Amino acid sequence: MQANESAGTPRASSRAPLSRSAFLRATAGALITGGSLLGAQSAARAAGPGGSGSPRTGAGTVQVTKVGDLTGPGITTRFRMEATDLGIPARSPDGRLLFVFGDTFEGASVGGGWWRSPVALHGNTAHLGGTVTWTGAVGGEHAQQLWNYEHDNPVFSTVLPSDVITIGNTMYLHIMVNKGLGNVVWTEIWRSDDSGASWAHTGAKFPSDLHGGMFQLLTWGLGDDGYVYVYSTGFQRDKPIILHRVRSDRITDLSAYQPWGWSGGVWSWGNPPTPVLEGKFGELCLRPLDGKWILTWFNAADYRIDGIIMDNPTSNLYTAPRETLIWGGAWGSEDDSHVAQLYGGYIIPGSKLDDLHLSVSQWNTEAGWPYRVMQFRVQAFGG
Repeated sequence: MQANESAGTPRASSRAPLSRSAFLRATAGALITGGSLLGAQSAARAAGPGGSGSPRTGAGTVQVTKVGDLTGPGITTRFRMEATDLGIPARSPDGRLLFVFGDTFEGASVGGGWWRSPVALHGNTAHLGGTVTWTGAVGGEHAQQLWNYEHDNPVFSTVLPSDVITIGNTMYLHIMVNKGLGNVVWTEIWRSDDSGASWAHTGAKFPSDLHGGMFQLLTWGLGDDGYVYVYSTGFQRDKPIILHRVRSDRITDLSAYQPWGWSGGVWSWGNPPTPVLEGKFGELCLRPLDGKWILTWFNAADYRIDGIIMDNPTSNLYTAPRETLIWGGAWGSEDDSHVAQLYGGYIIPGSKLDDLHLSVSQWNTEAGWPYRVMQFRVQAFGG
């Protein structure tokens, strides 16, 4: 399906595009230190949900097991997608699992022919315990790009998924339009009313410099109060997280997003957004789970996937229970809890608070393979 045109011309970033390998290895970079933002952060840390000191960490008692590979030769070959990443999962309205993937290639290497992004696969609905198995691809026998566009066109190079959410009978997909990795030219929201079989542009388009570039890569979760809560950051792995909320029936209305911020000595909705957690963040995943809220993310500064358990999305992220779930590792020295060149870390539907299943990406940037998605099981998180 061809993308619909929407009003307005987004402003492209002046940041020079990163190579694919440089982007994945980017685990350093300065936090925003502009005067007004720095002042707001300092006040928030002193007296509000920003807390003070280092984030609280757990006892490190989680038990991690690699369940298996979700993509690769012999697993997704029949969909002509042996090389892919991300695998952002959601429960579709018809009850199936839908996993949305990023840059995808036919052969088992980055650049291995028939470049597509995003693509999606349907998975089984059995209780988690073993590896998710695929029941089909969006687009037919072979996994098709969810809508038509040419890669490496004069305006952008690729479209990458950020997160997907199901609200009633509709699925919403937030995507980043990139001209080279780390160079977001704009972001937008697409929708599907047939459990992911087809996608249409909603008209919602966000400029890349919105909120100082901290509203590019996002994750969202639907609360029982009718609001969708949104954590977001930049796509350069050098920015903190900010928080918004939006009524679930206005998710495509840019004016309806309410920021959470510190002003006048208090935190409140409608204040200018203040970072709720400092750090260097990659992929994010926010989900309500077992009466709590869970945030998992790629911790680019410390080369690992971390998780936080919250009572609600406005909880103090500095004092909420926090654990390292999966550590980065070196090639040739991997085990269940140490993964070389890892990223992602999305919660698979059916997970429990004490029995999380995560889709985790891995990319050997020197060799071009592995470039795949794997399933990991994390037990005793927060225990």
